[in-house]
Amino acid sequence: MTETQFLAPAARPDEDELDRSLRPRRLGEFVGQERVKEQLAISLEATRSRGEALDHVLLIGPPGLGKTSLAFIVREELGVGLRSAAGPALERKGDVAAILTALGERDILFIDEIHRLSRAVEEILYPALEDFRLDIIVGQGPAARTLTLDLPPFTLIGATTRTGLLTTPLRDRFGMTFRLEHYEPPELARIVHRSARILEVEIEDEAAAEISRRSRGTPRIANRILRRVRDVAEVRHQGAITTEIAREALELLEVDERGLERIDRALLSAVVEKFEGGPVGLSTLAVALGEEPDTIEDVYEPYLLQLGFLQRTPRGRIVTKLGREHVGAAADDGPSLF
Repeated sequence: MTETQFLAPAARPDEDELDRSLRPRRLGEFVGQERVKEQLAISLEATRSRGEALDHVLLIGPPGLGKTSLAFIVREELGVGLRSAAGPALERKGDVAAILTALGERDILFIDEIHRLSRAVEEILYPALEDFRLDIIVGQGPAARTLTLDLPPFTLIGATTRTGLLTTPLRDRFGMTFRLEHYEPPELARIVHRSARILEVEIEDEAAAEISRRSRGTPRIANRILRRVRDVAEVRHQGAITTEIAREALELLEVDERGLERIDRALLSAVVEKFEGGPVGLSTLAVALGEEPDTIEDVYEPYLLQLGFLQRTPRGRIVTKLGREHVGAAADDGPSLF
């Protein structure tokens, strides 16, 4: 088996290592996304029986729902090698050529944020994905010639939060497309219990349910909150996580009953108080909050839209009646929330 290589540097190695330890390694361990798992299991079984490379896979969904975990699960299920890269890090054709020529038979190339690939990099991928060949232009001007290299059959797994930014030629080269949805609280509670066992910390059922209710339907957030709750349990208490300790930690983290954090409430409050409830443009809202527009659109807005607290209109963002009521209720809880 080819050794897994991470081409994109990790920002926080300790957190990344812990995240990897909590990730499921087999499809049977992956909680939720039942339809995706069913379809993927059939494709994996068919691929193993034929001894072929798995068809190219596109994974779509908000951050933290398990796209990277699924890519690594496919590697484990097929027993092949995997190379991982982030779309923005692949800036030159030579970067992609070096990765592709190093792939082994039926290996997997995982590209996160694939919608951020440059056009030049995309163009070199087209023949590689369709015909497993790499076309390299050698020289310049009239003396330029094309060198064609044959590649072993491989699988590209692309992950994206913004499918609308993918070009049609690239999107059409994926044989399977899976859209991951937000999780229900009972599914997240199962994930919290599993992660607690891996972290070797005791947790009450109601405490796990409390964490899952405030995790925005996202396993990554559930695991992040669990780690912080564990810290409070170990430092201030006896180590085991009870419902009271979970609520104490969540209050300390400023995560409210609907799973909104300080920045989420600040976003709603900014639209209500500074822009009279909207509409307000994304760039204007980003300046008011001191955040990047992409961060607001990809990280904060999806959950607010799902709750019905925010609306996107052609003229800008509008806070709904539900959003106004939540901001008012949160403000009534005390100034510590803002």
